[in-house]
Amino acid sequence: MSDVSHLNDSRPRFRADQVGSLLRPQEIRDARNNPSVSREQLREIEDRHILRALQRQKDLGFKIITDGELRRSQFMGDFYESVDGLDNDGTIARAWTGQSASGSAGGVALAPPTGLVVDKIRQKKRLTKHEADFLARHAPGDVKMTLPTANQFPAIAYRQGLSERAYATYSDFLWDIVPIIKSEIQALVNEGVTYIQIDAPRYSYYLDPKWREYIRKEMGVSPDDALDEAIRVDNACLEGVQNQGVTLAIHLCRGNSRSRWYAEGGYDPIAEKLFNLLNVQLFLLEYESDRAGTFEPLRFVPRDKGVVLGLISTKLPELEAQDSLLRRIDEASRYVPLDNLALSPQCGFASSLEGNLLTEDEQWQKLQLVTDTARKVWNTT
Repeated sequence: MSDVSHLNDSRPRFRADQVGSLLRPQEIRDARNNPSVSREQLREIEDRHILRALQRQKDLGFKIITDGELRRSQFMGDFYESVDGLDNDGTIARAWTGQSASGSAGGVALAPPTGLVVDKIRQKKRLTKHEADFLARHAPGDVKMTLPTANQFPAIAYRQGLSERAYATYSDFLWDIVPIIKSEIQALVNEGVTYIQIDAPRYSYYLDPKWREYIRKEMGVSPDDALDEAIRVDNACLEGVQNQGVTLAIHLCRGNSRSRWYAEGGYDPIAEKLFNLLNVQLFLLEYESDRAGTFEPLRFVPRDKGVVLGLISTKLPELEAQDSLLRRIDEASRYVPLDNLALSPQCGFASSLEGNLLTEDEQWQKLQLVTDTARKVWNTT
């Protein structure tokens, strides 16, 4: 694809970066919610809007390009669509949770939980091949492919009283996901993708006291032990790729759905262990609000790794002042050399189909701010 001569040093290849997802155009949302739209018709609509998004990113000055995850129902939707063993329509969960046949309780209709693991998971197709193939043909720059961490699923897909018939423990389920994510990463590398980003919002469980308590009480494990296992799991998924001229990155956030979040707290409780033990070159870190704490934990980032500062909010429509961004980048450079830094929004604009509460115009203005600011700081995007 492109020159990879310095992919394995600590400098981010792209000073203007992005987490991946873009707001879904209304036509895509309408088509996905319309059962009369065929798979072929939906694909044609997606293709059209992806081509427009690719050109818009190029016009804004981005050199790293995504498809906006416009084909996905949510950032981890490709996983759900690629495996058997999950109760994706809620029928099994309804029976096991004791709801009536009508799915109601006390006269109130209840939506059954979906996506719960009820059988051994079995991969039935690749996660992202359909996305990567289209980007390989049409992207006007280097391609970033995003994948969910294996750690995303046990906390949300394993239900006590239901999932034990498939896996005795959360950990058993977690390690069964590893070969699926690992093989997808290797396939993308073999196909020439040179930037792979793992999306890992569940690391926020280890920095927020209320979620640490959840891990202890509901999952029955020590948060510190769970963090150690999470790092081992992600490293197992990334194993064998480090020396293949590929940028490996991980994105951490505190939740991103309809401009909401679920966790708060600085990176302090996990910084030293995560930054030193996780085998990635880049950390894309959420830093757009006080919820993320200070830059001080960045002192633990090794000099052979880089940080992409997520300083621009995808949750709020107001456009940030560039002077404020410049000051914050300067502040972060006290802990990580400026040459090891880059800039991005704090998260995607649409981790799910519905997206955050801002307009597409506001989204593009924020992405323009990313490239304009990167050019001002590093004289390049």
